[in-house]
Amino acid sequence: MNDLWIETGWISLNHVGETLCGDKVEVFGGGDEDLTLVLADGLGSGVKANILATLTSQILATMSAGGMSVEECVNTIVRTLPECNVRKIAYSTFTIIHLKNNQVAELIQYDNPHAIVIRDEAVWDYPKTEMNIGGKKIYKSTIKLQEDDVFIAMSDGCPHAGMGGKYNFGWKREEIAGYMQALVAGGYTAKNLSTMLVDECDKLYGHKPGDDTTACVVKIRKRE
Repeated sequence: MNDLWIETGWISLNHVGETLCGDKVEVFGGGDEDLTLVLADGLGSGVKANILATLTSQILATMSAGGMSVEECVNTIVRTLPECNVRKIAYSTFTIIHLKNNQVAELIQYDNPHAIVIRDEAVWDYPKTEMNIGGKKIYKSTIKLQEDDVFIAMSDGCPHAGMGGKYNFGWKREEIAGYMQALVAGGYTAKNLSTMLVDECDKLYGHKPGDDTTACVVKIRKRE
């Protein structure tokens, strides 16, 4: 163990007209303990999406926190998720952030917008290894932690914000990264950073989100 501390924050917006969110965040640990954070985005919106995302996040968080491999986690999800009656697929995207001993981060990503990592107040193009598990393209990254590293995971509601309005094709990941880079330099907490990102998405949607929208932030800071 070192003198680093894991700070987390997340917030979601529901698709307009829906009482349940199709995104789900599950977190184990944090602080000076190992962290497992899963952001799952269920197919569609509403009740079905919420069920898909809840199952995905809880299963992945439990298995990942228990030390099971990426292959085991993904194969379990494929076998467990219910099938969509319309599209005939069992489907939920996910991002896993797993921090071990406050020293190493494992990022595992499937079909969500790639997580943003800000290091030394600059957007960092971290290494990714592509894997094929059960016909699904999974990206895995192993990153040695540094003080003030910031990890930003999001559902596709974030880059979809502003589509057809301020941005013809949505708010691009690169633009979101630049927006967050400036905020990180302000020294905000993880909770504040996630809230400010989702608030900006809400504005771009005209306060009528066309998609479930979730942002999760993990900040590595010095223990106080």
